[in-house]
Amino acid sequence: MSKNLFKKITAEFMGTFALVFAGCGVIMIHELYPETVPTSAIPVVFGLVITIMIYALGHISGAHFNPSVTFAFALVKRFKYKEIIPYWIGQFTGALSAIALLIIILPETQTIGATIPDIHLWQAWIWEFILTFFLMFVIIAVATDSRAISTMSGAAIGAAVMLDAMIGGPVTGASMNPARSFAPALFSAQLEYIWLYITAPTLGAISAAFLYEYIRCDEQQYIDKQNAEGCC
Repeated sequence: MSKNLFKKITAEFMGTFALVFAGCGVIMIHELYPETVPTSAIPVVFGLVITIMIYALGHISGAHFNPSVTFAFALVKRFKYKEIIPYWIGQFTGALSAIALLIIILPETQTIGATIPDIHLWQAWIWEFILTFFLMFVIIAVATDSRAISTMSGAAIGAAVMLDAMIGGPVTGASMNPARSFAPALFSAQLEYIWLYITAPTLGAISAAFLYEYIRCDEQQYIDKQNAEGCC
C-alpha cells in the first residue's frame, strides 16, 4: 500500500468516525436528555458533521465517508477501482470504532443509533433509495463538476444530508450509508434489516451517479453555448 493511499484511508476513517460518533452520539444523548436535546437536533447534527469533515478532509480523500458513494464514483469512472476496498476498510472501521467508543462513554442508553424501519420493508427500501439518490446527485454534481461552486460543496452536501434526515429520519432512520447502519446494527445484534441499508443506498447512489453523468455537459460545450438556452 502506498503512503498516499494510507493517508486517504486514514482520512476516510476519521471522517466516518466523526459522522457516526456525532450522529449516533446525539441520538443516544437525546435518549438521556430529551428536553435538552430535542429530536429536531438530530438531522442538524448529521448535516453539520458532514459539512465540517468535508471541509477538513475533502482535499485529502475526497470525503466519501460512505461505501455506497465510493462504489458509485468508481462505476462512473470518477474513482479508482483498486481503491474501493481500502476505502471501505477505512469507512467501516471508522464507524465501528465510533460505536464502540459511544458504548463505553454512554453505557446508560438503550439505543446506539441503530436504523430500524418504522414502515413496511418495501416502503422503507424505496425511502432509502430515494434519500440516497438525492444525496449522491448533489455529491457528484458539486464534487466533480468544475462549473459548480466548489467552495460551497461542503455546505450543499451537508444541507442534503440534513434535509434527507429531516424527511426520512422518522420512517427509516435516514441512513443513506451502509457503514453508518452496519456498526450500530452489529453492536446491538439487530442485523435483520442490514440488507435494506446496504442495497437501497448503494443502488440509489449508483442510479444518481449515472443520471448525473448522462446530463453532465462537456465543459467546452458549456463554454461554447453558455449564452444559449440550457447548457447542452
